[in-house]
Amino acid sequence: MSSYKAQFKVWRGDVRGGGLEDFTVEVNDGEVVLDIIHRLQATQAPDLAVRWNCKAGKCGSCSAEVNGRPRLMCMTRMSVFTREETITVTPLRAFPVVRDLVTDVGFNYEKAREVPAFVPPQDLGPGEYRMMQEDVDRSQEFRKCIECFLCQDTCHVVRDHEENKRAFAGPRFLMRVAELDMHPLDAAEKSGLDRKTTAQDEHGLGYCNITKCCTEVCPEGIKITDNALIPLKERAVDRKYDPLVWLGSKIRRRSS
Repeated sequence: MSSYKAQFKVWRGDVRGGGLEDFTVEVNDGEVVLDIIHRLQATQAPDLAVRWNCKAGKCGSCSAEVNGRPRLMCMTRMSVFTREETITVTPLRAFPVVRDLVTDVGFNYEKAREVPAFVPPQDLGPGEYRMMQEDVDRSQEFRKCIECFLCQDTCHVVRDHEENKRAFAGPRFLMRVAELDMHPLDAAEKSGLDRKTTAQDEHGLGYCNITKCCTEVCPEGIKITDNALIPLKERAVDRKYDPLVWLGSKIRRRSS
């Protein structure tokens, strides 16, 4: 096994401020960035704070920015960098720093609670749900989300504009709205909940300008923009501006 010395810059600090610290650290074949952060903890910076859990790319805990790109540290191999390259590791920029590489991602859980849950159909009991396989496959893609919040971090709507956080749910939770809206058994509309309208009016769908940066950083390869956000935008626009839809809503309202 060959090894070499790598140059790292790691952000250290807390809510009061901080900065990058330089480290020279050993790297062995097959290692990932999280391995190096652990080696720094063990040998040079025992008080370095970092959040991690599974080290298998499935818990989403070790999100950080490596050379400015939102990544899972446990899935970022050292072999993608040259031996001469200085590797910079910083906390997720869109969220408040707690300490070092740990950020407060509570914003995401607040937004999750704002999305109304699946509404089960009243005329079907447990075990009676039936769906076409293509409908299962469509929503199954979104179910792969590990909630690493890299898409939330890279989305410039909140990354560069803190003031938008109150009005914008972000790609992860707009994807959840889209998943529920395309679910053939979701009875939200029958109960008076129009997910297309709430996506626009309450979750800030209009803020998204489909740059696909969320898709680019997703470690699960979910096509967030193409398969969730764009179709949801199309359905929301149809609901709001299609004259036939508008006329049909008027007729239904009058007949009721």
